[in-house]
Amino acid sequence: MNSAQPIQLDTPQDLSLLLKAAGDDLRLDILRIMAQDSFGVLELCQLFDCKQSGMSHHLKVLATAGWVSSRREGNSIFYRRAYLPPDHTMAELQQTLFATLDRQPLSAEQTQRLKDLQEERAQASQAFFAQNADKFRAQQDLIASYPVYAEQVNQLLANTPLPGNHLALEVGPGEGEFLPHLARRFTHVVALDNAAPLLERARTRSENQKFSNIEYILGDTTSLPQHRVLADCIVVNMVLHHTPSPADIFKDLSAALVPGGALLITDLCRHEQTWARAACGDLWQGFEPQDFSRWAEAAELSEGQSVYFALRNGFQIQLRQFFKPSNQGAKHG
Repeated sequence: MNSAQPIQLDTPQDLSLLLKAAGDDLRLDILRIMAQDSFGVLELCQLFDCKQSGMSHHLKVLATAGWVSSRREGNSIFYRRAYLPPDHTMAELQQTLFATLDRQPLSAEQTQRLKDLQEERAQASQAFFAQNADKFRAQQDLIASYPVYAEQVNQLLANTPLPGNHLALEVGPGEGEFLPHLARRFTHVVALDNAAPLLERARTRSENQKFSNIEYILGDTTSLPQHRVLADCIVVNMVLHHTPSPADIFKDLSAALVPGGALLITDLCRHEQTWARAACGDLWQGFEPQDFSRWAEAAELSEGQSVYFALRNGFQIQLRQFFKPSNQGAKHG
């Protein structure tokens, strides 16, 4: 883990250190690009065409001043923005700087490099599932197979107020175990997956059960606009820890919801079982609850119910409910 110890930010001298740490063009760019994602040192070197020694120095300065925090993902250390508690004396200063940075767009070059990096992450995840489609169930059983959380997801769905039952979207349906539940509740269901072998397994399962109201789309959430998907409800079960940028997924899905629509997410809480990356193709070792809350807020979604439960193998699952605000006079798409 990163050895830098954050300052306490309690004295005027600490304020000076906080401001000095941010008073560098590259460090401001690093904080800007961390607006919605976390990155490893080598990824940041790639994004900024910087030597590893130089990047490590800048990250240490930012971490010591409390601007960024680090956590281990497998064999790598990933850095992200650190957020002071709302009642902290310097929280307003920090939030103001972050808000100012977020209003300044990335350069065209940085935007392209970030896009390339996320594509590399996505390709690695796609390749894993393409190569291991026949082992999908065994891999899921290592952590949390569908039956472990099925009842809770169904209950959350049943208790979720929706603007209608016209269209439901499931992102990453795997072998399609949850699709029948959606197909019974909604007139039309869309199954979206970027792994062709798994999408075909989901199609076969549903067709064998005589469901004819399910549409299958090969792609990721960026492809939803071209298919004109506007859903009353979107379900994402145990998928986000495989995605290159979960924060972007929130934004894509918010855009694919009708006003008043709901986003239901099931995923792992933060854990330290690093073997899951190699065994199950995980890009992230779960998420802190506040990660989802912050990404949802950035995607203009409001927070609903939250359910948490622990598994015997040491993992913890979080079920989260988010809503797209209703617009007066908006019509169902």
